[in-house]
Amino acid sequence: MYPNEAFGRRLRLSHLGRGGRSGLLLIPLDHAVGAGPLRDDGDLDTLVGQLAEHGADGVVVHKGAARRIHPDRFRDLSLVIQLNASTRMAADPDAKFPVATVQEALRLGAHAVSVHVNAASRTEAAQIAHLAAVAEECDRWSVPLLAMMYVRGPAVRDGRAPDLVAHAVAVAAELGADLVKTALPDDPAETARIIAGAAVPVLAAGGDPGSDPDAVLGRMSTAIRAGAAGVAVGRLVFTAGDPGAMVRRLAAVVHDRTSVAVR
Repeated sequence: MYPNEAFGRRLRLSHLGRGGRSGLLLIPLDHAVGAGPLRDDGDLDTLVGQLAEHGADGVVVHKGAARRIHPDRFRDLSLVIQLNASTRMAADPDAKFPVATVQEALRLGAHAVSVHVNAASRTEAAQIAHLAAVAEECDRWSVPLLAMMYVRGPAVRDGRAPDLVAHAVAVAAELGADLVKTALPDDPAETARIIAGAAVPVLAAGGDPGSDPDAVLGRMSTAIRAGAAGVAVGRLVFTAGDPGAMVRRLAAVVHDRTSVAVR
């Protein structure tokens, strides 16, 4: 059961999972602000159409990107608007700055909003304050909040260290998030411990696919078996030669509970 019980919030949360599917498959497509264009052709609408057709439950995009997607794509797909951002060109890429509001997201027809927080970064205080402020606005407007929680900063050696990840998840839950996306540890037992102790559903972050997409699929499969409520995987999908086929593989892991060995 989700912690925030206002009817509008529950209605939007139910839409996120396409009315009760076994797990949530989100595809973040908010990377262009941080790292540059997702596609050489700039055709975000066609990409989102492929994701909807092949089993994705929702996409995470920035407000300007949402306007380039045909509304029909969201008949069976949820829209999550990202509210903060930074670029890799910044002096501190771990810093995040507000770029949209909950009310802007609602005007776009969003089903939920998301906020990225880099715990342990130099600007942690401002990022946590922004998360708390957004949570208050989400309460006011009955909008679900996804907190993307990472442990990143100059003193961090291992952003997947179990105690640090558990702490980051707790921060999100304590400040009012409905869902938390995070980079889970490689150890299945530690992942299960974090998920079991979390006060809100946890989504496994995909991360950089590198040269071995099967390794990401394996980690996502492990997370689902450990109790994750779903996955949020972007780069593995939009960098794939066939994004639709990659989404089908992820949907098999998340919705059908197909096991993939970790590589």
